[in-house]
Amino acid sequence: MHEITRDPISGYTTTGHNWNGILELNSPVPKPVYFFIFVTHLYALVAWFLLPAWPLGDTYTKGLWGVDQKTTLEASLVKANTARADWVQAFATDDFDTIRANDELMARGRATAATLFGDNCQACHGAGGKGGPGFPRLNDDIWLWGGSAEEIATTIEVGINSADPDTHFAQMPAFGRDGMLTRPQIAEMADYVLTLSGGVKPGDTSDAATLFQDNCSSCHGEDAKGVEGTGAPNLTDDDWIYGSNRDTILATLMNGRQGHMPTWKPRLSVSDIRMLALYVEGLHSAAAEASQ
Repeated sequence: MHEITRDPISGYTTTGHNWNGILELNSPVPKPVYFFIFVTHLYALVAWFLLPAWPLGDTYTKGLWGVDQKTTLEASLVKANTARADWVQAFATDDFDTIRANDELMARGRATAATLFGDNCQACHGAGGKGGPGFPRLNDDIWLWGGSAEEIATTIEVGINSADPDTHFAQMPAFGRDGMLTRPQIAEMADYVLTLSGGVKPGDTSDAATLFQDNCSSCHGEDAKGVEGTGAPNLTDDDWIYGSNRDTILATLMNGRQGHMPTWKPRLSVSDIRMLALYVEGLHSAAAEASQ
């Protein structure tokens, strides 16, 4: 034990601890610290009575002020919706051409739709509609079900292969798994599809071309450029949903594909859907401007 002494400068005694020649002072806790401890404890005590605080099984103490954040939030949402009801209603009732011609309305709609897109669409279609493996891009001019706001609104409403009775339906058959083509034929077809970036060659009577016309042209078209509105994509461009390498094409031919997009009618209002449709319609122009 070290001897407890009094520091000649501060006047405080030491604790007797010596840290490499440095003596520890037994200085008192500053008075402001006691003040703040008292104030915070007093506030906590008062808050227990004024604000919701203690759980009581399936309920809780409501507090003398009756503060309820859920009720407060609901009231603020009602107030906000009332304030924006006039222009939001226009998205539900006006035709798309009228809305497009109203710059102020479009600006408000784009700002709201950007949030709607981020909350509901971005997880699959990517930021700015750039797409991703298994999910189509929305910021180009290539569309499976139509790229006008009217057609996009319908797709958002009914979905693709969804539970909605009016859903868009499309399915790529499993040519290999279901025994429609042999493995050699599937390999031959995959190699043929890889050559289609330049388009179908007129007069091609090869076995692969014949296989394509017999099995694929009814959906993808005799020119392999797809048929809009059927969900069958263009096979002659560089835009691929699942990937353009040979292994992926083989997997597609072997096991088929059936993409899914939910119906958004149960979750989004008519105004929200139409705002989103106009927003998605404009993603191509926005992407083009950003690239300049």
